[in-house]
Amino acid sequence: MSVSLRTADAPAAAPKARVFRTDIQALRAVAIGLVVLNHLWPTRLPGGYVGVDVFFVISGFLITGHLVGEMTRTGGVRLGAFYARRIRRLLPAALLVLAVSLLLLVVFLPYPRWERGAWEVAASAGYVENWFLASMSVNYSALNDAASVVQHYWSLSVEEQFYIVWPLLLLAALAVARRTGGPTTRRGARARTTNALIMVVAVVGVLSFAASVIYTIVAPPQAYFATFTRGWEFAVGGAIALFGSRIPLGRMAADIVSLVGFALIVFAALVYDHTTAFPGYTALVPVLGTAAVILAGGGYASLWHSKATALRPVQWVGGISYSLYLWHWPLIVVAPFVIGGEATTLSKVAVLAIALVLAALTKRFVEDAGQTWGYWRGSSRRAFGLMVTGMVVIAALVAGVLASFTARVEADGPPDEVVASTCEGPSALAPGAECADPFGAADYSVMTKKNEYFYTPDECGEFLPILTYGDLKTTHECDFSRGAKDPTRVWLIGDSHAQQWQGAVFDIAENNGWIVDTSYYGGCPVADVEFIGFRSAWGAADVERCREWSRDLADTVAEDDPDLVITAMASRLQLVDDGSDRPQIDQMSQGLLDYWKRWNDEGIKVLALADPPFNAEVRSPDCVLHNADEPRACARPRAEAHPRDPIVAAGAAAGSASISVLDLTDRFCDATSCYAVVGGIPVYYDADHLNLEYARLLGIEIDAAAERLLTQSR
Repeated sequence: MSVSLRTADAPAAAPKARVFRTDIQALRAVAIGLVVLNHLWPTRLPGGYVGVDVFFVISGFLITGHLVGEMTRTGGVRLGAFYARRIRRLLPAALLVLAVSLLLLVVFLPYPRWERGAWEVAASAGYVENWFLASMSVNYSALNDAASVVQHYWSLSVEEQFYIVWPLLLLAALAVARRTGGPTTRRGARARTTNALIMVVAVVGVLSFAASVIYTIVAPPQAYFATFTRGWEFAVGGAIALFGSRIPLGRMAADIVSLVGFALIVFAALVYDHTTAFPGYTALVPVLGTAAVILAGGGYASLWHSKATALRPVQWVGGISYSLYLWHWPLIVVAPFVIGGEATTLSKVAVLAIALVLAALTKRFVEDAGQTWGYWRGSSRRAFGLMVTGMVVIAALVAGVLASFTARVEADGPPDEVVASTCEGPSALAPGAECADPFGAADYSVMTKKNEYFYTPDECGEFLPILTYGDLKTTHECDFSRGAKDPTRVWLIGDSHAQQWQGAVFDIAENNGWIVDTSYYGGCPVADVEFIGFRSAWGAADVERCREWSRDLADTVAEDDPDLVITAMASRLQLVDDGSDRPQIDQMSQGLLDYWKRWNDEGIKVLALADPPFNAEVRSPDCVLHNADEPRACARPRAEAHPRDPIVAAGAAAGSASISVLDLTDRFCDATSCYAVVGGIPVYYDADHLNLEYARLLGIEIDAAAERLLTQSR
């Protein structure tokens, strides 16, 4: 495909002929170094993720320079040839690593992770992984999924989408300039073209930056992955390509500007962390830092930093940066499963060394060879054909993995009844239990369908129309009454930490003929509090929807007048701020108590379940997998794993016999430590929730607590 415009319309200030720039290669080395070190040692370099933004600016600069250079020479762009060059440059290595990552997934990771991982491989092959992750970021359950082996392909997806759209926008600018009236002289035509290019870069930059700032406030998880929140970073690079040569910098000024640029990048890498609202306006720091380094190096072959940045090792790392980016992440994810334990400093260094070797080999034999291979180098059509072939091969491999996953998962399912024998599961920590090895090896360590805390039986039917907010449906009615005339009615409410108890509650309901209404909103408290987020701040729209659900639920429960409300939530991780500067635990416990007393005043009994000890906050979620023979290695001090719980604090202040808090901490911990395996059964299903089997085995104690409340007179 070739799109041509009159040569007279070529830009007046086209970039100079492309020359190799050691400063840009050094920026690549800095960028990949920040990303890899952040992934290996996240607490040491918490903001290393800004290396991705450095790459985005570099891409915007180089691609814009290339496109405008071709426009200057020919008056247009051969789009087919441009896209074919991108295919030859990027796809061979990308598809190779995807295929190997899929193999690593199947060979080393437990099969319940195959489905999500396979779908992400497919999304990465189609360069839409960023949108896949953005869609998953609004799924609360998905937030607890372990990182996939190809999660890092999100940034490559953003870049590829930029490569598709950006030349079309620049060509549109040239087309507008050609059709715009005005002076017909060569100078007039060039002025119109220049103005049109300025307009494209400015409009994309301003609109995308505004969207980035707003969306980072409104929907932070999605904003991180969205293409439109990152477009301005490419536009900044494009602006430097177009107009950098017009900004005269003396040698001393260039030295200072480059120094400031590198300092801004390093500052962001050291100071930013996972709590930083990003991208938004905070991304200006690494983006402008990168732009400053590129701008300063445009007029000089050597600057103050050249003695360091032009060193062969730095240039070598910059040269393999693309392949190193591809390889490092799947190796990091797989390494603990290969060595059978949590990553150590030695294993991390080994991962880094292996990634460097693989990157060097891939650079030489795949990246470089792919660009020079004669079969497709002279034919854009062949390049596109081989691209499609490669994607079809990946799709076929993905389909095979998904089929294998489906066959295995169909054999799993929770049993109809769970009965604990002596020393099995939490009974190993029951008073008077004398078990030889209560914290020994588990009977199993891989979590399958039978362990899913969110398993919902047929008695629950479809979602009810009440307490629905757009596409968010929260509420079921689960009828175990078998047609009884006046069954006990119970509500089970809260976030997913209430849902993790539903297996036990449904067992009780089945035995006692209850009707159980459930309503869950992931991460959201059922309390009269000024909620602001779960673990970190949420976007304004999500915060307001959570607060609305919590208020509506309180009213709905009061109007329904059930016999009992069972409530639970991750109240230690839910962030609240009423402006009083009171401790979080005080604000949350008071907010919980206000709801409980309101229901209690209307004759409704309340049973609150204290939250179990932390899992991912204190150990790797895969700790039991990595220490199957000796799960005591996963034990953590009780004070660390189980800090004060607002639910327990609220219960202590309730002062009502009709409000009860059931604290089952002693079924997870002894006097000194909390465990990930008790009585041969893994305690946790994932990073944040209980294993369904373990929760069901605690049902006898929940049943007893509920019975004590229900037998009280109203």
